[in-house]
Amino acid sequence: MSKKRSDVISWDEFFMRVALAASMRSKDPNTQVGACIADTNHRILSVGYNGTPSALNDDDFPWGVSDDPLADKHSYVVHAEANAVLNYRGSLKDMSGATVYVTLFPCNECAKILAQVGIGEVVYLSDKYDGTEGNLISKRILTSCGIRFRGMELAER
Repeated sequence: MSKKRSDVISWDEFFMRVALAASMRSKDPNTQVGACIADTNHRILSVGYNGTPSALNDDDFPWGVSDDPLADKHSYVVHAEANAVLNYRGSLKDMSGATVYVTLFPCNECAKILAQVGIGEVVYLSDKYDGTEGNLISKRILTSCGIRFRGMELAER
């Protein structure tokens, strides 16, 4: 009788790899972000990536950064975390205490959304904007709402 494998990836790694796969759907030429929300029973609730709203033709909107809000991608893109929440088809109560795995630390707008639905923990790969005003606001929101956050690294496989 053979033994079962013991070198399986952790749940954290599994869900983060799902978030990474989701990020590959992003059409943003500079920043591809993915998010995966998992409940405490290790069940995926939802997945999202940064992109334009589904009703918009993303060929008709800008993907660059500009001082003109009408020509700036940030005016049209929905972030991965927001999309993961919006994509969920169950009761938002299911997200209470859940963990969101995201490839980039959430902005302050997404931090508010995550707090509103009761996310319990944020696990992220990159904190690229660490120390910026928006990042500090995001961390204050998460901390004030009792939402844990921690970075992680993925091992090469």
